[in-house]
Amino acid sequence: MNRTRMMIFAVLAIAMSVMVAFVAYRVLKNRLAPPEETTQIVVAADTLPIGTRVAEPMLRTASWPKGAPLEGSFTDPTQVVGRGVLVSMQPNEPVLESKLAPKEAGAGLTTVIPEGMRAVSVQVNDVIGVAGFVLPGSHVDVIVIGSPDKSGGSDVSKLFLENVQVLAAGTNVQRDVNGQPMKVNVVTLLVTPDDAEKLALSTVDSRIQLALRNPLDKDHTNPAAVRKEALYGVASAPAVAAPRPKTTVVRYRPKAPVQPAVAAAVTPAAATGRSYTVEVISGTKRETSTFEVKQKSNE
Repeated sequence: MNRTRMMIFAVLAIAMSVMVAFVAYRVLKNRLAPPEETTQIVVAADTLPIGTRVAEPMLRTASWPKGAPLEGSFTDPTQVVGRGVLVSMQPNEPVLESKLAPKEAGAGLTTVIPEGMRAVSVQVNDVIGVAGFVLPGSHVDVIVIGSPDKSGGSDVSKLFLENVQVLAAGTNVQRDVNGQPMKVNVVTLLVTPDDAEKLALSTVDSRIQLALRNPLDKDHTNPAAVRKEALYGVASAPAVAAPRPKTTVVRYRPKAPVQPAVAAAVTPAAATGRSYTVEVISGTKRETSTFEVKQKSNE
């Protein structure tokens, strides 16, 4: 019995020794293997916000596997110096051609305006700017409030621009790190040339309101305009027709005498015997006269 136990322990010891030797061999083999060939690429040495003009101290080089080349990367920092940043970059992030503006484009806000688009700034306050939560990169709808009638008719509100991207809030073209609201007086919106005309016209005699929306919501609803009367559940007041002038009806009898000097209405009176009664109306004045008619004698 003791010999059997000793044989089992011996076999287990040999098996464990083999396993340990195999693991040690693999570890030593990986460490002694020749390193993979690498190359040097340009990376950001610090955070590069949107619109930054790249300077040499903002860059450095880092090793990158040669077997996995990175398209659009740079090997020399001088190729990047002086160009504007289109997409913000974090430290040690590779600098790529797609993240930089063309060499002649300069830096600042102009570098982030896509071709065919325009940047238009509008004045806002805490209410219009949604309490400071309209930040760069967010999307808003623009509502115009005013009266289309120059005579000062009822106010109308209309959502006329939808899903507009905010380029800058004040002079900032990048969000706050903590996403906190910013107190700004001007918001810059990215719009098409046609929408730029509408936006400029809406600020002349009307006022605008920004409505913050979910950036994942891309639907355009185009709601109908709303009049102030609709807020109170009443229809628009109908136009009041001008009063018609009072018509004076003149009734007269051909044989009744009429005074030509007086603009009046003459009405015949009932004849009694051989006399006639004539009523003369001159404005608010009424006069009544009685005339006798003599009968001719028959000879």
